[in-house]
Formats: sequence, structure tokens, C-alpha cells
Amino acid sequence: MSVGMAAPRSIYACDPERSRGRLFAEPPSKTRSPFRRDCDRVIHSTAFRRLKHKTQVFVFHEGDHYRTRLTHSLEVAQIARALARQLGLDEDLTETLALAHDLGHPPFGHAGERALDACLQAHGGFDHNAQTLRVVTSLEHRYPEFDGLNLTWEALEGIVKHNGPLTGRNGAALGRYGDRGIPSGISDYMATYDLELWSFASLEAQVAAIADDIAYDAHDIDDGLRADLFTVDDLKAMPLTAGMIAEIARHYPDLDDVRRGAELVRELISYLIGAVVTEARRRLDIARPTSVEDVRNLGDVLITFPPEVAQAEAGIKAFLKGRMYRHPRVMRVMGEAEQILFDLFERYQQSPGDLPAEWSSRDGGEHESETGRIRRIGNFIAGMTDRFAITEHQRLFDSTPDLR
Repeated sequence: MSVGMAAPRSIYACDPERSRGRLFAEPPSKTRSPFRRDCDRVIHSTAFRRLKHKTQVFVFHEGDHYRTRLTHSLEVAQIARALARQLGLDEDLTETLALAHDLGHPPFGHAGERALDACLQAHGGFDHNAQTLRVVTSLEHRYPEFDGLNLTWEALEGIVKHNGPLTGRNGAALGRYGDRGIPSGISDYMATYDLELWSFASLEAQVAAIADDIAYDAHDIDDGLRADLFTVDDLKAMPLTAGMIAEIARHYPDLDDVRRGAELVRELISYLIGAVVTEARRRLDIARPTSVEDVRNLGDVLITFPPEVAQAEAGIKAFLKGRMYRHPRVMRVMGEAEQILFDLFERYQQSPGDLPAEWSSRDGGEHESETGRIRRIGNFIAGMTDRFAITEHQRLFDSTPDLR
């Protein structure tokens, strides 16, 4: 089948008509499938709107043309839908997971995550994946009969497990959770709604995860070029992008650097999507799953890059880490951003009256545990946009870094 053609619905796709349902039962929609309804709820959530002023790499006021968490999420969704269409998966569920994957990110990108993790270290730390689950299950307050968005089991599963199982069947934490254990935001929720942390997630979730990789590889290159952190010719250091740059030069010998960079980004996205589709079809032909349950129980990921492309993609990440994420300019701004969150956290701890009324303890704190109090402050800060965090710091402190 041509990569440009949509595949018929696959037998191993998630079927909205066979969803495991929602924690709180609701009448079905007359016009939307359960997964389309999930997607619409994410789009209309407060947390999703806040992404427009949350850092991807550059703080929002450094320029109007850099990615934010919102534009990044939209680009992930576009790539994810393209992959789902080729593989015959449910596009609505795939889009839900792509749009929701960063809802738990705090202000200032990974710098904000590091700061909050340090602040919450004695109370379970901070994990943006666990925070996303908190957002969609408790922190959104939009509906009369429940907290959160009451998403389907399949959506919650995909949010939590898009990068693979979190535990073995014996319950032991795996991977990056092996040392510290499953974050409380996830482990506590399992007592309410079992998301089967030991199994793989659906192909829709796997597609959303790899679409995230493709999006930030390509678009961080675009943003890095715009910020003059490196040039198009610097990208010749990697064989994959070097070959693409040579092809662009052959077709367009007089192209200016801005258009060269844009063409490179397009070529890279198309190439990586095609590579994922080819490898997924190869693995599916071998595994021959006949249901989404087969996918969950297979014991291996099915949506991934071919080995040689995975190596090339790792090279792109290494380049971006050295030339962009660890660039002195970026590191200086992110260091100052971390300090803003450290300051805010300490201030709210010492002066809880500085918190907005809706974030104050409802009973005055008499029956709230220390962990509950600290986590409440963490949830408030995690929901901030870059802009609001800066404004709050200016309100509470005499001097605030410019972050430029």
C-alpha cells in the first residue's frame, strides 16, 4: 500500500464502540464516538489553553515564532493522525493522546520540571506524566458530576503508558521508575481505576509517543535555526540530514538559508513518518495481532523506527542536546527560570495566604497532611504558564529575572 493512502480500519485498532468505558458512567453522545468526545474535552480544557504560554525551548516572550507547548502539541497531533491513517488506527483516540500528552508540563519546560521535582522531593517528587493524569482525572473542574474530564479507559491508559509498561506483572516498577517507584499521581489512581500498568498501551498510544519524537526533532531544528544557535550547514555533521541538505541543494541551488531550513524540516518529517510506517507494517506482519488485547500482551513495542533510522534519530537528539538544549544562552535562561519556581514554592510554603483563594485549603489546613499541602502548592505552580509565573514573581518579589 502506498504511504500516501489511508488504510482500512485494522482489527488491532481500538474500537470506540468496544471501549471499556469511563469511571463515571455517562449517557452516550448522539453525534460523537467516545474517543471523539475525549478529544473534544481535551481541546476545551483549561490546561490545554494554558499550553499556549508554556515553554517548549524558548520562553514565550523571546519571540512570537518559536514553538510553545500548544503549537508543539498541535504538530504532534498532525503527525500522529498521519501515522494512524496509514495504519488503520482510530484517529480520534490518537489525536486525543497527542493533544493531551503535555498537559502536565509545568512552566519553563524541563527546567520547570526539574525545579518542581526538587521542591517535591520529600513528597513523591514531580513527574509530568503523572501530573497529566492528575489534570485529566481531578484538577480540571468543568463538569457538575465529577472532577477531571472523565476520559475513557483507553485514553487514560494511553496517557500513562504511551512510552511502554510502567511495571512488570509482579508490580515492580520498570525503566525510569525503577529507582524511585511509580509516582504517587499514578499509583494512587490505580486504587480507583486499574490501568494495567504491566501491559503495553494501544497502537494509538504508541503512535502518539513516536509522533512526539518526530515533532520535536524536526521543529527544534527549525527553532534552533531561527534562534541562530546553529546553521543549516552545521546539520551536515549528521549523515541523515547531510543527505537531505545535498538533495535540496541539487534541486534548489540558489535557495536562501531560511527556505533551505524549512525544506529540510519538511523532508525530515516525511522521511521519519515513512520509516515508522514501514517498520510498523513489518513488525505487524510478524506479530499478526488480531485485536488490541493482542497488542497489549505482545511484550514488545510495534510502533518504532527501524534500527538504522533509530540510530540516525538518536544522532539528531545528541546534536540538539549539545548545540541547543545545552547552549549557554538557553542554559542561562532556564537556570533563571528554575530560580523563579524555587522562589515561588518557598514563598507559598511560608505565606499560604499568597495563594489564590481557590487554591487555599478548604478547611483551613486543620485536616490536611503535610504531603497534601505541599502537593497542592505543586499542583498550583505546575498549572502556571510562563507568563503567570513571571507575573506572580514580580508581585511577590522585588526583583525578577528578565529571562532573555
